[in-house]
Amino acid sequence: MSDAGYDHATVERRWQEAWDDADVFRTPDNVEDPTYVLGMYPYPSGKLHMGHVRNYTITDAYARYRRMQGDDVLHPMGWDAFGLPAENAAKERDTNPRDWTLDCIDTMRDQMTAMGFGYDWDREITTCTPDYYQWNQWLFSRFHEEGLVERRDAEVNWCPHCETVLADEQVEGEAELCWRCDTPVEQRELEQWFLKITEYADELLEAIDDLEGWPNSVRQMQRNWIGRQYGTELEFHVEDYGPVEAFTTRVDTIHGATFFALAPDHPISEALAEEDDEIRRFIDHEADPDGDEPNGVETDLTATNPATGEEIPVYVADFVLSDVGTGALMAVPAHDERDHAFAEKMGIDVRPVIAPEPDGDEDPTAPDVSEAAYTEDGVLIDAGEYSGLDSETARERLTEDIDSAEEATQYQLRDWGISRQRYWGTPIPVVHCDDCGPVMVPDEELPVELPEFINTTGNPLDAAEEWQRTTCPKCGADATRETDTMDTFVDSSWYFLRYVSPALEDAPYDRERANDWLPVDQYVGGIEHAVMHLLYSRFFTKVLADNEGLEHREPFTNLLAQGMVQLEGEKMSKSKGNVVSPQRIVEEYGADTARLFMMQAAQPERDFDWSEEGVQSTYAFLERLKGMVESYVDEQPDGDADAVANYVDAEIEATIAIASEEYEALTFNKALRETQDLVRTLRQYADYTEPHAETYERGLSAVVRLLSPVAPHIAEELYDELGSDGFVAEAAWPTAEVDRDYVAKRRRLVENTREDIRDIVDVAGIEDPTGIDVVVAPEWKYDALEIAIESDAENLIGELMQESHIRERGDAAADYGQDLQAEREALSMSLESDDEYAALESAAWLIEREFDAPVRVVRAAEADEDVLANAEPGRPAIEIDD
Repeated sequence: MSDAGYDHATVERRWQEAWDDADVFRTPDNVEDPTYVLGMYPYPSGKLHMGHVRNYTITDAYARYRRMQGDDVLHPMGWDAFGLPAENAAKERDTNPRDWTLDCIDTMRDQMTAMGFGYDWDREITTCTPDYYQWNQWLFSRFHEEGLVERRDAEVNWCPHCETVLADEQVEGEAELCWRCDTPVEQRELEQWFLKITEYADELLEAIDDLEGWPNSVRQMQRNWIGRQYGTELEFHVEDYGPVEAFTTRVDTIHGATFFALAPDHPISEALAEEDDEIRRFIDHEADPDGDEPNGVETDLTATNPATGEEIPVYVADFVLSDVGTGALMAVPAHDERDHAFAEKMGIDVRPVIAPEPDGDEDPTAPDVSEAAYTEDGVLIDAGEYSGLDSETARERLTEDIDSAEEATQYQLRDWGISRQRYWGTPIPVVHCDDCGPVMVPDEELPVELPEFINTTGNPLDAAEEWQRTTCPKCGADATRETDTMDTFVDSSWYFLRYVSPALEDAPYDRERANDWLPVDQYVGGIEHAVMHLLYSRFFTKVLADNEGLEHREPFTNLLAQGMVQLEGEKMSKSKGNVVSPQRIVEEYGADTARLFMMQAAQPERDFDWSEEGVQSTYAFLERLKGMVESYVDEQPDGDADAVANYVDAEIEATIAIASEEYEALTFNKALRETQDLVRTLRQYADYTEPHAETYERGLSAVVRLLSPVAPHIAEELYDELGSDGFVAEAAWPTAEVDRDYVAKRRRLVENTREDIRDIVDVAGIEDPTGIDVVVAPEWKYDALEIAIESDAENLIGELMQESHIRERGDAAADYGQDLQAEREALSMSLESDDEYAALESAAWLIEREFDAPVRVVRAAEADEDVLANAEPGRPAIEIDD
């Protein structure tokens, strides 16, 4: 960092205090339908990391942009404050999770303030406080009233390290590891509380198509997770055990079923294992559902195919999953890849019964299934009376004809198990009574508050004997409290509603205000939440719309999943030791530098590499800009409103218009590139000549406002130095209307011309040019180009020669026509002749400045014919005197 740099610490602190004193970011309760901008609230781990900084810079920049557009903006912040890490940290430090969590929150709130994030801190929420989690309990009771809560024995995912149950969504990867600690997850049988998200499976799936403001990747992840399949349920009669239900999406292939397969934990498999050591060994030691190839063991049983009466062998196989379908399936090796691989391994018949649709009147031919299964729909063969039917018709007919068969829909989605055997979460508001069973705690007795923390192994609430002792709300007898707490994803499934009315004491949210202010207009967070938080939030919103007066059924209109901040191509993590500290960056370079570098480095959705050189370069840019403003204020220039000023003015207009569109689209990196290019133009302008004061100040003012959402502190400082009233945070966004296509052509023309001059100077070895002529192409070439672009005639030259004003150019026209013919696929329209002349005339100063030589822009009528031969639309001819 340069010693000559501006005092960023003082500047940033001054404006943070000024914003706070003036309540700049406060959203009054009486505003109508504010623009709701929200970043996923953080877990208070103690320190902001670069992922936080990027997420919250995106939301802050967009919130500031919308505020300058004149919107009322709701931009709150809170804390996802329950969770196992706090409990573990408290155990390690022999303190309690509450104190540890609140200390972390204080630290992170200070860091957020130091970053310049403009939050309405009056709306702050903390999920571990009773005034928040009582509403988790209240909502649990409402869900119970609506039949959406169930308690049952269930095989659950158990993390032995965290000593708690995990939802399916919290088990990661093929290795099935705990999402928090990467410990292999085990299966246990426990009594659990479930929220019946499956009741909303169809709506959750079908409404995905309407989430047009969400990334396609997230929408597809949710579709896959819900995993709806239409098919047929039917019964195979298994010897000694009677009818066993199976589910298939391809009942049309039933005549090709050559074996029947059971999941290792199917009741029949378990019964067989009691008597058969080989099956027991397979189930306990060999079955590997996540392995690269299917494994299994043959039983002595057979199953009867309900369509053919054929007896087929029964296997216990690890590719059959008890929680997908029914845990039993008919296997058709000719038409399913996994069944095919298993059949090859076990020497089971592979019998094709579906053939590709034949051409014309040909008979269908059995596909070659020796190497791989044929998995497409087609025409049935070797299927008795069903032969010749197409697959879809056969599925309908077979489902009608088989006695035990009926149409069925299956889902991969399972009900949400919310029971956690931990202390630091919302107590489930249930009392267990010997006579009445589980009884809900009445609303008037909420919240059920956590007792003092007991540092013990297992669940500390199991050790809180006095807290557990209570009376039954129904009969008054002695009873005990439920010791499971809620999955912390319950907290985050509705927190965006609490910001609307965070101090409300008689309901979780103000219904009228929630209906006015929600859904969230722009939500920002990591894609890792695609099938947990984002799916659960959609579920809660739909339940609240059905039962608690919400008038919208989706929580987030637009979603941005921001990319990672990496170091040398790898995700930052403490374990890798490649963490860059936001605190150090803020201390050395200032929050504005960190924010600006991060936002200009890549589009928000993309990962990008942190670079110290990039940070230094960004700091130097802000330093230069500050110097430009101070120089202007110290000594106002007195230049003319000439062609140079016109060029600069056009660039100001273009930058405002383009940067505004990019802010609207959240492509901040493109908006910032435009703004930085304008700073470069203004600097070149001041270097070249005495600027026209009004034009120059307009440019500086535009830059300051365009930068202010991303670099807000220095923008306030410079806005103030320019003599503007009030805060730039509350200033009007600059406006301009331009034709982006026209601007792009004009800029391309100027840059191509400069590039051509550089090439000529370089190739010809001209060290000191004394004059440069830039010659605009004759009018007829523009006409010829337009004809070439619009024409689809094979003989372009013939078409051109039909125009008399082109034909009379003779050989010149023929030569140009040949050039156009050769490049026909790549042609694009340039500016009109007069516009091209005007653009070059106004940009001539840039060429003069670069080459230190007078520049003359010449119209075709004033140029020699031999020079004009080289002039084309968008590519003027160049003559250099040396």
